[in-house]
Amino acid sequence: MEYVYAALLLHKLGKPVDAESITKIMQAAGAQVDESKVKSLIASLKDVDIAKELETAVVASAAPAASGREAPAEVEAPKEEKKEAAAEGLSALFG
Repeated sequence: MEYVYAALLLHKLGKPVDAESITKIMQAAGAQVDESKVKSLIASLKDVDIAKELETAVVASAAPAASGREAPAEVEAPKEEKKEAAAEGLSALFG
């Protein structure tokens, strides 16, 4: 994950996202650099427009948050029904 963070940092700063730059960031952070992970990340990002992907990710993550505000009202109703059903069951036992 830290390699992805390094790539995002480079992108944010307007620097080239390449193996040399990611390696330098990882070394500056004091991390043990795994060259195969660096190469794999660079290969994965070859034809990716990072800015566009970040924009899409922000939009996608914002949508569930909006629907999440409505969920508690929907969730509370079944809990109340369960409590009522449990109370009815107890009253049947103790009559």
